[in-house]
Amino acid sequence: MIPAIKVGIQGVTSMTVEELLEQYAAGVLNFSGVDLSEANLSGAKLSGVNFSNANLSIVNLSGANLSEANFSNAKLNVARLSGANLASAIMNNASLNVANLIRADLSRAQLRGATLIRAELIRADLSRADLLEADLTSADLREATLRQANLRQANLSEALLRGAFLTGANLEMANLNATDLYRSDLSGANLRDAELRQANLSRANLSGADLSGANLRWAELSGANLRWADLSGAKLSGANLIGADLSNANLTNTSLIHANLTQAKLIRAEWIGADLTGATLTGAKLYATSRFGLKTESMICEWVDLSPTGDRSIIQKFDSEDSRDFFNETPPTIRIIVDAALEHEANFAIAGAYYQIAHEYRGLKQPPSIEIGRRRTVFTFHLDTDEGLFPTAYIVILPFLDAASTQKNISSMLEMINSEVVANQDLKSPHLVKQLNILLEQAMSHATTIKQMKKNIEVAAKLNFCKAPTKIVLTNSSAHTLIVYDHPNFGKRFINRSALNASGHDDTSHESTKYILPSLNMVMDFVKGFHYISH
Repeated sequence: MIPAIKVGIQGVTSMTVEELLEQYAAGVLNFSGVDLSEANLSGAKLSGVNFSNANLSIVNLSGANLSEANFSNAKLNVARLSGANLASAIMNNASLNVANLIRADLSRAQLRGATLIRAELIRADLSRADLLEADLTSADLREATLRQANLRQANLSEALLRGAFLTGANLEMANLNATDLYRSDLSGANLRDAELRQANLSRANLSGADLSGANLRWAELSGANLRWADLSGAKLSGANLIGADLSNANLTNTSLIHANLTQAKLIRAEWIGADLTGATLTGAKLYATSRFGLKTESMICEWVDLSPTGDRSIIQKFDSEDSRDFFNETPPTIRIIVDAALEHEANFAIAGAYYQIAHEYRGLKQPPSIEIGRRRTVFTFHLDTDEGLFPTAYIVILPFLDAASTQKNISSMLEMINSEVVANQDLKSPHLVKQLNILLEQAMSHATTIKQMKKNIEVAAKLNFCKAPTKIVLTNSSAHTLIVYDHPNFGKRFINRSALNASGHDDTSHESTKYILPSLNMVMDFVKGFHYISH
């Protein structure tokens, strides 16, 4: 039998259940510091009650209505709260170790700094709950709802979250080491800098999740949905990503050392700077994924799928060392070096011109990077493939007066390649020259259309900056360079003043200038350095 009301020397009040319910019915809400350990209050209606600092260990509150109740700093260890209504309850710094909260409603509850070690929260509703820095070590949260919950810096190590709903939850800097998140829904969740070592995320939905800087070493991610996820700077060394979907994911500077990416879907993934040392990539789906800017030493890759949908309709097989040629650390580039400093007017006009070009020519995927010096300006275009170098150069020179001369040189070089291949069968892939011809013909067609559109191109062409001498340099993925055009007056200002206009540049017809083509050997060596994908 529970003793009658008495106040101990510490001021802690203990009372019978009947007395508590009687006082609550009379309008008393403040039971701060009360001792009700082992009391049976199952099904009680105590909405808005104040149990702050109370001792409620081993109490039975299953099915009770405790919405908006205050349990700040209360002890609820081994308490029975299954099916209890704790919506919007204040439980900051409360102790709920080994408590039974199965199917409890904790939506919008405040649990900052609360301890729920080994607590049972199966199918509990914690949507929008605030669990900042809460300790949920080894807690059972199977199929629990934590949508948009704040779990920032919470400790969920070794917790069970199989099938849990964590859509849009904030888990920034949370500890999820060895946590079981099998088939859980973490879509759109914030997991920045979270600890997920050896976590089980097999078949989990992490689409659109922010995992930047997260530690996922040795994590189990087989079959996981990581579409559009941000994994930039994340640590995935030794992680199992077999069959994971990383389409459109951001893997910039991600560590994938010894990771298993067998048959992983990496379509349109961005992974410049990723470290794939010792990783397994056999069967990976790599359509529209860059092969440059990667560390691939000791990587294992027998074949890759290059089909647009990952249906294995385009397979690239590799012999022992061939994959090294396929994956290369240097991206192909086109540099237009202009013998003049870039002015604001020219910058605006050229930006408009390249916007118009990109709209018509899909080979130009992003604007150039620009280096502006006192005397010269360098436009650098980064490409995904070597075979795009000649056709893209043919297009990107359009805003400049040197366009016609450069384009003539590019056409001449391709004729040289065609003649040499016909005469000597001098290229390792007979399909490459065919592909180069097709791409250049397409570029010529696009160039005609772009010039007919005029507007921005015409505006740029009238500027003195765009009339300045240029040098166009191509660099392939083997780091070989080829100058496709070098204006005779490049770097030679004011030498022949009679032929120069007020801007200091030759404004006479470029048809009269002498074209200096690279030698046949130089052109062929450059093309032999291409890392070509067979189509």
